[in-house]
Amino acid sequence: MKTDMDAIVEQKYGAVAGSNLSSRDAGVRKVAEAFGYSAGELDSIPAEANMGLSCGNPTATASLKPGEVVVDLGCGGGLDVFLAAQKVGPSGKAIGIDRTIEMIDRAKKNAVKANVQNVEFHLASIDHLPLADRSADCIISNCVINLAADKQAVFREMFRVLKPGGRVAVSDIALKQTLPDDLARDVMAYVGCIAGAIRIEEFESGLTAAGFAAVHVVNTGADLNAYANVEGQSGCCSPSMKVESSLPVFGASCCGGESTDATSRGVHAELTAILERYNINDYAATVKVYAVKPAR
Repeated sequence: MKTDMDAIVEQKYGAVAGSNLSSRDAGVRKVAEAFGYSAGELDSIPAEANMGLSCGNPTATASLKPGEVVVDLGCGGGLDVFLAAQKVGPSGKAIGIDRTIEMIDRAKKNAVKANVQNVEFHLASIDHLPLADRSADCIISNCVINLAADKQAVFREMFRVLKPGGRVAVSDIALKQTLPDDLARDVMAYVGCIAGAIRIEEFESGLTAAGFAAVHVVNTGADLNAYANVEGQSGCCSPSMKVESSLPVFGASCCGGESTDATSRGVHAELTAILERYNINDYAATVKVYAVKPAR
């Protein structure tokens, strides 16, 4: 059953998918480059695949090989799917999963526009993957697992879908210490990938409990203030999407005045508001997460 939080997350990210944000915007490029993408990588894929929502570059560390099948959890507009498709080549396949229909539509349009043949996209939640057991060589994800309500279910699905010997290469945000109460309970801090994050050791224990071996979580040291580079995104000042929520929301609207509607501001505006109130680097970090499904 979809919760208030699920509905808000989907509508917030749906609004981003319907925006004009792309690698053509200097701020969007700065975010991607701050978290590990090269100019060459960004120029090699559709500009609309990048909306400034990344916190790492999992394809850079996934060691993808020609002929492999790679699955991207929370693919958005297809940024990492298109980069992965280049690495696995025509004999391989890159599969994107996203629960937001607007993101899937945008990704599919990008694939047609770029005439990329070895990709496919599915509308689904990452804790119920529409994929067969033991069907993937590698699973990647980029700043999305923190948005999942049941992270252990996500870890179990990752394990189920991977072939024996398959691997995980995930970029995400993890907590270094407990968040202040108002931030931890704030719905827009959740949408902004902070309040739903788990501690670094929980990533390790959760993946281990799901059956993975060689679990390794690395703090990248990247500056989370990079998100403030994105300005003027279309979710700001857009009409209310009228989602009822009893969850607390702090801060003023980016358009001025107090905001009480959890859908009245865009994702980047919410991140900026959080960054203005707290030094998020004190509480959270971008991490690279690695794990292997045992061969036996």
